Amino acid sequence: MKIVYGLILLLGGLTLSQGSLAQDKAPAKDTTVSFFINGLCDMCEERLVKVYQRKGIRSAKWSPVDRIAHITYDPLTVSYIKLHQWAADAGHDTELKKARKTAYETLPDCCRYRDDNNPHVDQLREVLAPAVPADSAHAHEIAGTLLRGIVLNEDRKGNFSALPGASITWIGTSKGVVSDANGIFRIPLPDNNRQLVVSFAGLRSDTITVSSNDDLKIVLSNGNQLKAVEVTARQRSVIVSSMSTMRTQIMTERELFKAACCNLSESFETNPSVDVAYNDAITGSKQIQLLGLSGNYSLLTVENMPGPRGLATSQGLNYIPGPWIESIQLSKGTGSVANGFESISGQINVELKKPEKADRLFANVYVNDMGKVDLNLDLTQKIGAKWSTALLLHDNFLNNRMVDFNKDEFRDVPTGNLFTVMNRWKFDDQKGVQLQFGFRYLNDSKTGGMVHFIPDKHKLTTSHYGFGLATDRKEGFLKIGYVFPGKKYQSIGLQVSAFDHDQEAYFGINPYNARQKNLYSNLIYQSIIGTTAHKFRTGLSWVSDQYTERFKTTDFQRRESVPGAFFEYTYAYLDKFSVVAGIRADHNSLFGWFATPRLHLRYEPIKGSTLRLSAGRGQRTANILAENMGILASSRNLVLPQNSNAKAYGLDPEVAWNFGFTYDQRFSLGNRNGMLSVDYYYTHFSEQVVTDLENAREIRFYNLDGRSYSSSLQVEVNYELVKKLELRLAWRYYDVRTTYSGQLLDRPLTARNRAFINLAWEKGQWKFDVTGNLIGTKRIPSTKANPQQYQQPERSPVYGLMNAQVSRSFGKQKLFELYVGGENLTNFFQQDMIIAPGDAFGPYFDASLVWGPVYGRMFYGGLRWRIK
Repeated sequence: MKIVYGLILLLGGLTLSQGSLAQDKAPAKDTTVSFFINGLCDMCEERLVKVYQRKGIRSAKWSPVDRIAHITYDPLTVSYIKLHQWAADAGHDTELKKARKTAYETLPDCCRYRDDNNPHVDQLREVLAPAVPADSAHAHEIAGTLLRGIVLNEDRKGNFSALPGASITWIGTSKGVVSDANGIFRIPLPDNNRQLVVSFAGLRSDTITVSSNDDLKIVLSNGNQLKAVEVTARQRSVIVSSMSTMRTQIMTERELFKAACCNLSESFETNPSVDVAYNDAITGSKQIQLLGLSGNYSLLTVENMPGPRGLATSQGLNYIPGPWIESIQLSKGTGSVANGFESISGQINVELKKPEKADRLFANVYVNDMGKVDLNLDLTQKIGAKWSTALLLHDNFLNNRMVDFNKDEFRDVPTGNLFTVMNRWKFDDQKGVQLQFGFRYLNDSKTGGMVHFIPDKHKLTTSHYGFGLATDRKEGFLKIGYVFPGKKYQSIGLQVSAFDHDQEAYFGINPYNARQKNLYSNLIYQSIIGTTAHKFRTGLSWVSDQYTERFKTTDFQRRESVPGAFFEYTYAYLDKFSVVAGIRADHNSLFGWFATPRLHLRYEPIKGSTLRLSAGRGQRTANILAENMGILASSRNLVLPQNSNAKAYGLDPEVAWNFGFTYDQRFSLGNRNGMLSVDYYYTHFSEQVVTDLENAREIRFYNLDGRSYSSSLQVEVNYELVKKLELRLAWRYYDVRTTYSGQLLDRPLTARNRAFINLAWEKGQWKFDVTGNLIGTKRIPSTKANPQQYQQPERSPVYGLMNAQVSRSFGKQKLFELYVGGENLTNFFQQDMIIAPGDAFGPYFDASLVWGPVYGRMFYGGLRWRIK
C-alpha cells in the first residue's frame, strides 16, 4: 500500500506542481487549490482543519470521503509547498510531502492510513466521529455499496506506475468502469456477484474473486500476469483518542470477546479501571466501582440516553446483554453537561448494535458448569433504501439451586430466568433527516436464599430463609436528528425515552415492593461561531421520576421533576490545545435551583504526549433502598431520619466536585507501539448521604457531617510485545474515606491497591486471553457488637484472581467461533460470606458483608455464529 500511496502522491504532485509554479510566477491573493491528503476519519478532518488555521489562510476544507483538501490562501504570505509541509508535519501524507515516521506514529490507531487497509474503518467512523451526511455525494460509498481500488503496472525492473484506462467489469454483467488518470476506480457492488474482470490493451485479461469490500490493489505486469492483493489490518481492542478533549476509552467488540461477556457486568473483566463486585451473598446483584466510589456515582447511559437507574441500579448491570453491545465508552470524572448533571465519578456509555450496519444474524450460546445457560439471537434487516430494523433477543436461566461452594446451606447465586427483547428501527431520508425509535421488554424472576427454599412452600415464612425478585420492565425511545445541508457542523436533535419499572421482592419475611416511572427528553442544537475552531452545543432537558416504594409496612413516595438548560463551548487551537467549558442550570422540584459547571482542558506540548485537566460539579438524589438492596438481606434495623417521608427519605441531595489529571505518552520500542497512561482524580463531597454499617445491628442513613473524599491514582501500560501479542499492565491506588458518626474511616469493602495484567495473543484463527488481578485488603465494617462466633476480622486478606479464555474461529471470514474459558482459576472465594447462616431469622444474620468472590472455580463454553 505504501507503493500505491507513493505513486498517487507522485503523479498528483507532478500535475499540481505545475499549477503551483504558475502561481508563484504571478501571485495573486485569494488563490484556491485542491490536492490529495491521506487520512481516514472525521478525527483526521478535525486535525487537518486545525492545521490550516494560520495567518494567510482564508479557508480550508477536507473530507474523509474523497480526501481532497480545498484551501483558499494568500500566496504572498504562504507558499504552496508550505501547505503540503504543514499536513505532513501533522502526520498526513500529501501529493508532494510524505510525513516522517515520528509524526505518523503520533496519530491515533484509527487514523493510521498506512497500516494497510483497516477493515473496521466504518465502525471506527461511527464510534469516534459524527456520521457522514446522508446527502453526501459519497454517502453510498461509506455505506459499503462501492468497491474501491487502484490498478498499477509493473515493469521488468519492478517499478510501479499508475495504469489509467484499465477496464474493470463484473463478470457476466455490463456493469463496468475505467480507472482514472491515477489508476483509481470505484465500481458499484452487485447483490451477489463477486468475480471481477480487469483488462488493459496489450495485457492478458484475468478474473479475481473479491472476498470483502476492502480496497484492492491490482498489479498488471509485462509478463501478462495479473495479481490481486487484498490488504487487511488489526484494530486495537481498546482505543484512546489523543485528539479528544475528554479522555475516553472505547472498548470495541474485540475487547468484549476476550471474555464470555454474558452481560454488562462481565464486560469489564479485562479493564483495570472498573471494579465489579457482588453486593451481597443472596441477591446475585453486582455493582460497579469507579474511582473507588460505588456505581451510584457513575452515569450509566445507553447511546447517551439514561440506562438502568433508580430502582434498577442494583440489578441493572445484568439487564444489558453482552451480545447486544457494539462498544463501550468509558470516561472518568465529570462528563459533558449535555448528558446531564448526575455524573460524579465518570460515565459509562453503551452503544448497542445498529440495524443499518450490524450482522444480518448473530447467535451466541453460553453454558457453564454450574448449569447457567445464555441464549442470544440478533437479527437485522434493511427495508428499502431508507429503513432498517433490528430484533435483539436474550434469555438466560439457572435452575441448579445446589450451587454452594462454602457449604453454608445458602445458594451462592440465585436461580431463575431473565428474558428480554428489543426491537429498534432507523430511518434515513438521505437528505439530512434521521429517525430512530424502539422498544424493549424485560422480565426477570430470581429465587435465592437457602438451597432447600421452595417459594410455593416457604415464601414469607420462617421455615427456610428465602429471597425472591420479580421484575417487569417496559421502555421505549425516540431520536430525531437533522443535519443542515452543506453544513456538517450544524445539526439539531431530540432524544426522548421512557420506562416503567415494576418489581416485587422479599427478604426472608420482609417484603420490598417498588415501582418507578420515568420520562426523559433532551433537545440539542450544535453549530460553530465563525470557524470550526469555535464550536458550541446548547439545549433543554427534562427528567421526571415517580417512585412508589414499600418496605415491610412503611411507604415511601415521591415525584421528582427536573427541567434544565445547558450551554457548552469548545475551542481548539491546531493540534496542541483544546478546551470544553460548559454550564447548566436545573430546577429540582424537591430541592430547587442548582448550577453545574464543568471544564475540560487538553494540551499536547509535543506529538505523542497528551495532558488533560478536568473539573466539575455533580449532583444526584440518593435512592437509599434500591441502591443498597443487598443490605436488606440481613437482620439489621433500618434507621432513617425522623422526617423520612419528606422529599427524598428526609435526606438532602448528594453534591460533589471532581478534579482530574491524565497523561498519555505514546512510544515506540523495538518497532512496536505502546502507550503509558497516568491518571489522578480527586472527588470531594460537600453533601452526601452516608450509609453507615459501623453498628452490626443497624443500617443508618443520614446526611454527611464531616469530610468525605476519594483519591484515585492509576498507572497503565499497553504494549505489543511481539506481533499480535498484546500486554496490558496496570496498578491502581485508592484512598477513599468518609466520616461515620464523627470518625473519618476508610470506605468499607474497597481495596486500596489493585494490580492487573492482561495478555492477548492471536495465532491464525486462534485467540488466547489471560487476565490476572491481585486485590489488596479491604476494611470490613465493625462487627464487635456481635458475639465472638459472629464477629468478622477488621480487614480482608490479599487475594489473587485469574480468568482465561481460548477461542477458535472457522472459515475464511471467521463467521463461526467456539470458545472455552474459566473464571476464578485460583479457586479463591470468601468462606464466611454470611454471618450466622444457621440462624437466618435470628438477630445476627447478615449477608451484606461480601469482600471477595462468592463462588470458586468455574468453567464455561460457547459458540458464536454470524451471517454478514
